[in-house]
Amino acid sequence: MTGRVKKRRVALPPLCTFALRLVTEAAARAAYDWIGRGDQKQGEEAAARAMRVSLNHLPIDGVIVIGDGESGVATDLYNGEQIGHPRHKPKFDIAVDPVEGISFLARGMANAMAVVAMAPRGAMFQPGPAFYMEKFVGPPEIKGKIDPALPAAEKIALLSRKLKKPVADISVFVLDKPRHRELVDQIRGAGARVVLYPAGDIAGAVMAATPGSGIDAMMGTGGTAEGMLAACAIRAMGAEFQGRIDPQLETEKRAVLAAGMDTTRWHSVDELIASDQVFFCATGITPGLLLGGVERTRTQERTETLMISGPDGERQLLTTHHHKGGA
Repeated sequence: MTGRVKKRRVALPPLCTFALRLVTEAAARAAYDWIGRGDQKQGEEAAARAMRVSLNHLPIDGVIVIGDGESGVATDLYNGEQIGHPRHKPKFDIAVDPVEGISFLARGMANAMAVVAMAPRGAMFQPGPAFYMEKFVGPPEIKGKIDPALPAAEKIALLSRKLKKPVADISVFVLDKPRHRELVDQIRGAGARVVLYPAGDIAGAVMAATPGSGIDAMMGTGGTAEGMLAACAIRAMGAEFQGRIDPQLETEKRAVLAAGMDTTRWHSVDELIASDQVFFCATGITPGLLLGGVERTRTQERTETLMISGPDGERQLLTTHHHKGGA
């Protein structure tokens, strides 16, 4: 049934996080050629092809749980696609976003990046037809201490107390969308700052979960796929993530209702990702809030990648200089 998860533990391959960075770096480098060219389809397909090839080099038995679409619609990285080989013992659920911020890539704007996350088989919440999710994200200091259903002003007051910061110094990341006008007014009305970005809620969520990042929380509705990818990183970091299925389109509302999904319930990060043995990796394509973009010279390509692994929550920021045309 959609949404059901099981707690599993699995032995992880040595250097798995470091190997996973090759996947997002390949996607980011493939997408670079399509920055600012106005073609979302070609950019997405180039990144997805490169990501799929690299994923299949990993010594795992994987299944795409959060992918680029359903089988028959997406040609690469579709939901249910098998990755690696069944002979490998480590079995993983995989979530991918070859280009998070595809419209930004096409327009040559900031905050496009390639993202992948893995969790033990059966550990990822499967959102089925739910395309949108309302999210509340914050640093480890507030995990389990704030009811996500509270009004924004009450959340901010609690944030202020738990983080020992004046309300005036609280900064909340919100996607700059018409649906968030009332939320933005509420946050500002409470006396806090709003940090508005038109896209990039994975980056916003990771920064909200990172103490000292300049972002204290993230609120509002964004993509479910992006939410699940961010939840993997935040589970590893021991921070707060709460998600509620929040369909926006009429077709989505009907599909979610038909699937029997509860749109009133907030799911904790431990329910969404039922294991702390997770891996998250993101590589910048264009310069953004979280990561620098791909830089190309005549002979080299430079990438910047964030790697997060559980259960220790270790975070690494890696800058790599690749020979142009090589690995």
